[in-house]
Amino acid sequence: MLPVRPSNVITRHRDGAIHAYVTDSRALGELEPAAVFQPRPGDEPVESVVRPDLERVVYTTLNGVVCLTRAGDPVWASDFEPHSDRRHGHRPGCALSPDGRTVWVYRPDAMAGRGDADQWVVHDADSGAVLVRRELDTAGHGARHHVHPVDGSIYLDIGEGQDGAIILRAAAGAGGEPEFVTYPWPDRCLIGLAPDGQQFMTVDHEQADVAFHRHPSGEVLFTLPVEAFGYDPEEAFVEWSGGYLTADLAVVTLGGEGEDEEEWFRYHLVDVRTGRPRGEIAPGVTNPYELVPLGDGSWLTGGPNGNPVRRSPPPALAR
Repeated sequence: MLPVRPSNVITRHRDGAIHAYVTDSRALGELEPAAVFQPRPGDEPVESVVRPDLERVVYTTLNGVVCLTRAGDPVWASDFEPHSDRRHGHRPGCALSPDGRTVWVYRPDAMAGRGDADQWVVHDADSGAVLVRRELDTAGHGARHHVHPVDGSIYLDIGEGQDGAIILRAAAGAGGEPEFVTYPWPDRCLIGLAPDGQQFMTVDHEQADVAFHRHPSGEVLFTLPVEAFGYDPEEAFVEWSGGYLTADLAVVTLGGEGEDEEEWFRYHLVDVRTGRPRGEIAPGVTNPYELVPLGDGSWLTGGPNGNPVRRSPPPALAR
């Protein structure tokens, strides 16, 4: 799953490099990289984020976080101590604040064998200095950052494997220190934030339903079980994918297995104003996580050359 980016710049890792793409343009079709960053020798980036001016990249590895210029010059780096020799089961993540001043890093330290709990660390984007360090009561394999498009608060969706998922939110508090809130569900996965900032979408960890919540309270606005889309819950489930196509229209992915044991999935649209399903889209993708809604009426899929492809539904369906 791809994290939600704090700007209109997304990244893809290919051939040992980090490719940055700008999605501001209304042009559809295959995107060409606007910048390419070369990680330090020996580094294997796990997640990355690029500044909107395309001059710096921040990426995580299994054992640290690194900031480089476009020319490849080091700006700062911070190692996760102690060094972990575990290669699997833990994926550190990162995000950039909307104002570009801070870098937020999720450290799955429990699964990396660094301690009993994970950490959420805020770095100064220019110096790398640690501004805030929050110990979490989680033991996650990885997490996705979702940056709120209006107030700049940051959601963190931590996946704990069979134990479920935890959703946290950090927002500016009194004196500038962030205030942290943990939502009271150990079993809901955060899928995306609405582009107007009014709500967010979650999927039950057991994949029985999708729910839409008011931001920031988390109040449930409405829930749609598998049956609402016309499927038998014994034969279909809601995928942990999809998101907001527009502020009024969400994409919900349903999947299952046919009689021939072949897996299938379909993309259903939901009108979040009425809480009702509204047709389907057929993006022509090969897995349920390939489609990435951008919130502006378009979405990304993978392309034959490794570059993302930007597409949109028919205008009548997107309204």
